Amino acid sequence: MTSFGFGRELVDHADGAYLYLRDGRRVLDFTGGVGVLNHGHNHPRIMAARRRFAERRRMEVHKTYFSPYVAALAHNLAEVLPGDLNMSFLPNSGAEAVEGAVKLAYKYHGGRRNTILRADISFHGKLLGSGSLTGGAQNHFAFPGIPGVVSFSYGDLDSVRAAVAAHPNDVYAILIEPFSASTMRWCSEEFLRGLRELCTEQNIVLVFDEIYTGWGKTGSLFYFMRYPGLLPDVLTTSKSFGGGKSSISAYVAREPVFRRAYDSPIDALLHSTSTTYYGFGEECATAIEAINIAVDDDYPAQARRIERLLAPGLRRIAKQHPEAVADVTGSGALWGVFVDGGPRVLDLAAKLAPAGLARDPLLRTKLITAAVISALYRDHDIYTYYTLNGRSPLVVGPPLVASDTDVEYFLDSLETVLDQGLTRLLTRFVAQKVGSLW
Repeated sequence: MTSFGFGRELVDHADGAYLYLRDGRRVLDFTGGVGVLNHGHNHPRIMAARRRFAERRRMEVHKTYFSPYVAALAHNLAEVLPGDLNMSFLPNSGAEAVEGAVKLAYKYHGGRRNTILRADISFHGKLLGSGSLTGGAQNHFAFPGIPGVVSFSYGDLDSVRAAVAAHPNDVYAILIEPFSASTMRWCSEEFLRGLRELCTEQNIVLVFDEIYTGWGKTGSLFYFMRYPGLLPDVLTTSKSFGGGKSSISAYVAREPVFRRAYDSPIDALLHSTSTTYYGFGEECATAIEAINIAVDDDYPAQARRIERLLAPGLRRIAKQHPEAVADVTGSGALWGVFVDGGPRVLDLAAKLAPAGLARDPLLRTKLITAAVISALYRDHDIYTYYTLNGRSPLVVGPPLVASDTDVEYFLDSLETVLDQGLTRLLTRFVAQKVGSLW
């Protein structure tokens, strides 16, 4: 990312969808904080909630005192989620939420099952446990991890059934992202309902990871909620759950699953993130207000509003630049632009690559996409990024407070950038990179 200047320029302040740099530039942030900033930067209601907590000198955390903030946040989660998803645990990061959910599933079966299934393109975090549950290009080094991890093909129900059949009565959990934000792929309704039916039939704990896609990003409060009656056994959430200010996450379990695992005096403390650092009052108060805003301002509707501009705009640009854009996919306010180029550009990229980088099969795609990102940033003051998983799309993921004018400016700017041609963009990008080394 530092190839584009990020990291060398200092941000003075941020507000809504914008970053204000110390050199006077105003940058439109279309990264959405990589899922963290549905509320935008420094949402006034979020800031006010944190000020109230500080001014009233509220208690942060103490294990022997009841926390009204933990209780209220858990209650509110139960209110907005469907069915009996009403038992919450509140750690600090998405990876911790995933590991807590998996640990719950293992304990649900009393340690008698030893296999867990995850998708081949999954991203669930980078801790030892969550990292071993992550599939795709980022896992090129073998750290120790959770035993018994078996992969299936994303969105392929027959692949899941085959994996379950290969481990009869031994699968304790299936972990899936209903919408894979790192690859811009999503599961069909048929697949998700088939997965639910299979897990019910085999008594397997079904975990939906919506850490990135929660709180309205894809046009429904959580992606799975667009399908009435569909319910996981455990849901994980983080990122925008904290309103862009609070480092907090949650796994929320169906009550029978949670109680079977932990509802006894000897089991109640089998899981915690640490002895002390959990359920901080200010973090919970912030998340309470973040949920309130998402509901009051109808964030799913805001994402659908953005989609009504982004979807046709991106498809029009792709049609006008078939030599540059192979595909666009997405939902709500989360879209991927799959940049591709002709032989001359690809040959140039290969020649310029250092020997180590040349082993990356996606190097050419990444270089070309980086050239587009660089031009958007340098010429139009728009901040975007690309993913390191799947086919490395350029991510268009504005905060849900972005205006129609912001979206239209992005579309106009992307079209202007692509009008230059990929060969020129890549040549300029490499020249700037080489120049920065001197």
